This record gives sequence, C-alpha cells and structure tokens, in this order.
Amino acid sequence: MVAKNPRKPQKPGKPQRTGLRTLLRVPPGAGRVEIGKYDPSGFPAGPRKKAEGLAATAELGVRLASLQDRFFAQSSAGDPRSLLLVLQGMDTSGKGGTVKHVCRYFNPAGLRVRAFKTPTAEERQHHFLWRVRRALPHPGEIGIFDRSHYEDVLIARVRGLVPPATWQERYEVINGFERSLADGGMTIVKVFLNISYEEQCKRLLARLDNPHKHWKFSSSDIDERALWPAYQEAYEAALERCSTDAAPWYVVPADHKWYRNWAVGTLLVEHLEMLDPKYPPAAFDVEECRARLLRTCPPGA
Repeated sequence: MVAKNPRKPQKPGKPQRTGLRTLLRVPPGAGRVEIGKYDPSGFPAGPRKKAEGLAATAELGVRLASLQDRFFAQSSAGDPRSLLLVLQGMDTSGKGGTVKHVCRYFNPAGLRVRAFKTPTAEERQHHFLWRVRRALPHPGEIGIFDRSHYEDVLIARVRGLVPPATWQERYEVINGFERSLADGGMTIVKVFLNISYEEQCKRLLARLDNPHKHWKFSSSDIDERALWPAYQEAYEAALERCSTDAAPWYVVPADHKWYRNWAVGTLLVEHLEMLDPKYPPAAFDVEECRARLLRTCPPGA
C-alpha cells in the first residue's frame, strides 16, 4: 500500500514556502483519487525527526491557544464564525490520539468534541445528518468530529448497511450540507489520516500485547481489516466526490504519530490565521469603569 509521495519534499532546514493547506489538499474536481499514491509514512513538509516534530508541535500549541482564545472572544461581539475539524481514517489511524493532542491546547469552554459511533435506535429513526447537526460547533467554537457523517458512505457502503442507491445519493447530500455550513460562516477542515496496512497491524498487535489497551481492541477489528481494499475504495470515492472548494479534504500521513499531530496542528493554525480572529473592542467606557471600580477597592489596592 505504500507508494512514493507525489509531492516533492523540501530539503531539511529549507523554509516552508507553501502551507500544508496547499500541499495536503485534495484538489476539488481533479478526477480520480488513488490513496496508494499518498505515502502514509512520508514527510510532505516540516520536521522529519521525532524530536524536531515534538518541539515544533509544542510551539504550535502556543499559537493554537492564542488563536482559539481570540476566536472564542470575538463571538461575544456577534461574530458568527466557527470551525469544524473532521477526522476520518481506518482503525488505529489516530483519530482519538489526534483529538487528545489538539484539545490539550484549547480552552474547553470554546471546544465541542463528538465521537460518532454506531447509530443509536433513536438516531436510526432520523435522517443520517440529524445527529451531525446536533453536534455542530456554535459561533466562536472549534468542533472536532472523531468519525463523522462520512461513515454513512464508508462503513454503510462496505458493509452493505443500506442499498447502493442510498449511499450513492449521499455524496451530493453531504456536499450540499457542507456548502450550507460554509455559507453560514463555518470553516470545515476535513482530514483523512492515511495509515498503512503494515502499520495498522503493528498497532493492533500492540493493543493485544498490552492488557491496559485491551479495552481498545475488538475481534471485529480483524474482520474490518479483512475488508481493507473495500474501505480504501470507499475512501477514494469520498475524497474524490466530496473534496470541494467549500470543504476540501486533506490527506495527512499517519504512520508516524508525532508527524500526524504536527500536521493536523499546522492545518488548524493555518486555517485560524486565515480567519484572523481579533479581540473585540470594549463596549463600555474603560476609564469610567476603572474609576468606578477603584472607588470600591481598599486603599493601596
């Protein structure tokens, strides 16, 4: 499954001229997507050593915290914008791990995280987007989806949970849904965590070898692994048909966890900096309020 990275890597130490938003983006309308052409263990840009990656990610954390603080603050003045990070990938690709590493830098007050599992009985009674709409971030919030509405064109397709005509119609329904969110002020960052067949095997074995991780393993994981080719085909269709100008897909190499975390953090920084959040100006007379407050303070305060 491992293929050469189609993007020319930069030399170590060379300044990055092109952001990851460009390098990792699946170009809308570019035609057939072949996951095998994306190297899951590659380094399209940025650090190439673990120590460098961890240091770079820590630096990103400072920027993420500042950007999120301003992004959340500006909503208090009526700014309607929000941001949604969608994480998809095969089992063990690191969706939960990415959430953990991203969330550590954010103020929980401005964060909304949702992990989508098998639909409940109530959810199955509604349109497939019903549960997704209920989990969307509010103005000023950053939402993170661990799996998402794309499960309805992935596992639903591979496992035959719905007729082919049903999941085939969903691509355009999803595109229209995401376009409406973008029109309403939501920035959508969709990330496919690209892990190799070999690396997934190592991670599943590691879960079996560690009693503390048995809770993360299910015998069904082996059944799903047997369907790897079908899932790759389903992901290719989702990336090809649902990478749009309003909500493009980004393919992040996920064989190296530290690089995965750096890349997703960088994508978030680039998108937030593009939005240029600012602290809203005071809606009151600062000096007058200062004078009033000081009159209530004890001497020398």
